[in-house]
Amino acid sequence: MDVGRRSSLKPAATKGKTMAEDQYDDQIFKADKKVVDAVVNPLPVGISNGVFFTVFFSVVYFLLIRWREKIRSSTPLHVVTMSEMAAIFFFVASFIYLVGFFGMSFVQATPYDEEEELEVDETEIVRKEDTRVTPCGAALDCESDVVVKQVVKKELVFTPTDTTVVTEEDEEVIQSVVSGKTPSYSLESKLGDCKRAAFIRRVALERITGKSLDGLPLEGLDYESILGQCCEMPVGYVQIPVGVAGPMLLNGKEFSVPMATTEGCLVASTNRGFKAIYASGGATSILLKDGMTRAPVVRFGTARRAADLKFFLEEPLNFETLASVFNKSSRFGRLQKIQCAIAGKNLYMRFTCSTGDAMGMNMVSKGVQNVLEYLQSDFPDMDVIGISGNYCSDKKPAAVNWIEGRGKSVVCEAIIKEDIVKKVLKTNVAALVELNMLKNLTGSAMAGALGGFNAHASNIVSAVYLATGQDPAQNIESSHCITMMEAVNDGKDLHVSVTMPSIEVGTVGGGTQLASQSACLNLLGVKGANREAAGENARQLAKVVAGSVLAGELSLLSAIAAGQLVNSHMKYNRSNKDVTKA
Repeated sequence: MDVGRRSSLKPAATKGKTMAEDQYDDQIFKADKKVVDAVVNPLPVGISNGVFFTVFFSVVYFLLIRWREKIRSSTPLHVVTMSEMAAIFFFVASFIYLVGFFGMSFVQATPYDEEEELEVDETEIVRKEDTRVTPCGAALDCESDVVVKQVVKKELVFTPTDTTVVTEEDEEVIQSVVSGKTPSYSLESKLGDCKRAAFIRRVALERITGKSLDGLPLEGLDYESILGQCCEMPVGYVQIPVGVAGPMLLNGKEFSVPMATTEGCLVASTNRGFKAIYASGGATSILLKDGMTRAPVVRFGTARRAADLKFFLEEPLNFETLASVFNKSSRFGRLQKIQCAIAGKNLYMRFTCSTGDAMGMNMVSKGVQNVLEYLQSDFPDMDVIGISGNYCSDKKPAAVNWIEGRGKSVVCEAIIKEDIVKKVLKTNVAALVELNMLKNLTGSAMAGALGGFNAHASNIVSAVYLATGQDPAQNIESSHCITMMEAVNDGKDLHVSVTMPSIEVGTVGGGTQLASQSACLNLLGVKGANREAAGENARQLAKVVAGSVLAGELSLLSAIAAGQLVNSHMKYNRSNKDVTKA
């Protein structure tokens, strides 16, 4: 019986045996293990390598000396002595050892753990009939009663640490994807391994397109965590640097704000704004509204019937019934109001509801679906065109969001002392007030801006959203902001505020559960759902976003007023590489 079979059958074989027999079997088993260890690795690796290095260079030196003497004495090189034949033999043997060890990694065996039971398959160690063992130092040029075929089978199991390694099994799947027999989107379900699916999809994509994906990381992402939630058909992930600005003093608490961005100067500028606000006593942020919206569109045969449903939905006596139907969809989703608009015989119904700590798009959509099914019984002629009719409005600049709000509506303010404006911001109060009026208010009005009465609110919103796992596309309505500046305290100090009616954030669901984004939320102290007050973490995050925008607005306008904008961007937002040498 070989070692592998002894290991696999040992637990079953011990049944019904005496203690003495068990101990005898254990001794035989351990003896076999020692024999295998002695053959696979007879000497410590360091000693073996030293010996063969010495032999290799010694015989090379000897042969070179002998051949030089032959050339000088005109002796044919093919005429060799016994010592030269021995040197050539040792040269070949040592060369094969060194190539095998450093090039193919099959000489050094993986040592067995003394604390674990030896588990070796029959394909790994083949024992001959003769039990005699003759250890061999080289383990390559001489025969032995133990032939090592494969030391650790797990090394051949797919581990995509190197994207250039493709096993035979993977190659079959790749060929199937390239030929179109296996859809790329089905790899996760067919293979049951999300990381392996990403690797195979990546290799197949490179072969189909003929383009290399070198530089796009594959390792370091938990592909199981994004399955069915964040991204389909992944082939890697994009790296975005994360900087930290702060501390920000907001409502008496300090926050270090993570910002993911590739724009130089942005984090530094926001940090300067935080410094000015902190030195002036901090900022105050107030939540005005908290309600996510979804607006389906339905169609009737006549405008009269559309108006009938509008009146029904806006009747206060019907609201409680509709709310109870809506609220069945979630523990946290609570209907707040329904606002309707008619376009001919088409009716748009804008539902607003609270969503706890989630951003809430899916939550409100489920509630709306419940209400539509309920209304179908009283309005059987209602034709539901779409669960979203763009009256919501999601991921688009829209006046309804600017006026009515969507998500969290927040206002944030601070009073910056005169000496701080001069020392930290390098400008003066009058210059800031004038610039804000002519740039953010008048200039934006001249451009016909919709919610864009600010310097660069979108910059800060995008950076915080990417760092904390928010939907980056919702940066559009979330960046609606009007920045106000006014001289106070007899014109000495500066009152600055930002009003943002549509900050759409959450601390659960979506990208917030990914490891990196979760860490950034944890840094802010708003990770996950708030157990004491549902929705408080998301509301706090919205206030942090508004406070960060306030700092960014203050710093950028100061840089423009002081004529520092170009110089700062030339310093922080340009490459130092000499492109003429590229």
